[in-house]
Amino acid sequence: MFFDPLYFVFAAPAIVLMMWAQWRVKSAYHHGMQVSAPLSGAAAARHILDNSGCHEVGVEVASGWLSDHYDPSSRVLRLSPEVYESHTATAVGIAAHEAGHAIQHANHYAPLIIRNAAVPAAQFGGTAFSILLILGFVMSSPKLILIGIAAFALTVVFQLINLPVEFDASNRAKRLLGQLNIVDADGALAVRNVLNAAGWTYVAATLQSMLTLAYYLFRFSGAMNSRDD
Repeated sequence: MFFDPLYFVFAAPAIVLMMWAQWRVKSAYHHGMQVSAPLSGAAAARHILDNSGCHEVGVEVASGWLSDHYDPSSRVLRLSPEVYESHTATAVGIAAHEAGHAIQHANHYAPLIIRNAAVPAAQFGGTAFSILLILGFVMSSPKLILIGIAAFALTVVFQLINLPVEFDASNRAKRLLGQLNIVDADGALAVRNVLNAAGWTYVAATLQSMLTLAYYLFRFSGAMNSRDD
């Protein structure tokens, strides 16, 4: 609607944390690419999946940098070209993390089930928030604005649910890579640095959504108090 410096006062901690986390991800990623591993990312993922009984889960190459993800609807791991092909600690670490999501799915890991169920609500919340906020300002309707803020809260809830899912996948990856002798001590350290750095980006994103919600609640309550005076 308009530029409000107060938003950056609220969001500054999350913005700083995100900048630091992204720098750390790039640094850890490139360092881990210099540490060799006996398997490629694709082969490591296949080995972990088969060892965990997830033989039906496929492993495919995807396009784009850091486009790695697990698709629960297709039961497929899609790995970026660098991760799919490289015999490095970064590649096997990221691939193992995504394999961790597939194992969560196979084991009916409760937080993953809840997160997947919350995806439509989070997507709806983000869209509804923008529409209702605009309509609320145009129509001078505090009720619409409040409903929009409540819709945005759904995305915050999703972010909070997502944290344990991502942390658990990383912990599974670190453990399985060691148990299956896919990485040595140097590789394990590089993997830990990559996955821990990635974890901080999820923390920063969650913090930003929480602080954004706090900002809109603060602004809304201030506007209501002004109307009452």
